[in-house]
Amino acid sequence: MNNRTKILIAKPAKEIFEAIVDPTQIGNFWFSSSSERWSAGKTIKLRYEEYNAEGEITVKEIVNDKRIAFEWDYGTIHLVTFTFTEVDEFKTIVEVVEDGFADDKEAIPMLVGNKEGWVYMLTCLKGYLEHGITSLRAALVHE
Repeated sequence: MNNRTKILIAKPAKEIFEAIVDPTQIGNFWFSSSSERWSAGKTIKLRYEEYNAEGEITVKEIVNDKRIAFEWDYGTIHLVTFTFTEVDEFKTIVEVVEDGFADDKEAIPMLVGNKEGWVYMLTCLKGYLEHGITSLRAALVHE
């Protein structure tokens, strides 16, 4: 099973791609830090200072301004793929597909929770890139 999330961002694909792979930008909309620039084959440490949490991803594929794929471990390996489709020179559809969920009803809470996370992350990315807003990230409250 997978979840698929899309958003339209009024920026070129290159700017969106760079915001994700550049460790100096990622803290403006997603994790508080990234250990280094993302490239294929690298293991990247991502940290949420606010939650005293960190994890690692393994970057599987990078196609500049088009695609990013990485794996992370939830007890099972999940493959996350970002694709960037330019509508025109000023607008891009960003799609996130996360594969690796079990194909049973026990996976539904994790599937829904992760979908919520992708919608939130993409909304923070849009706010950052379109309006310079950096205060949205890490504000989602889980209870």
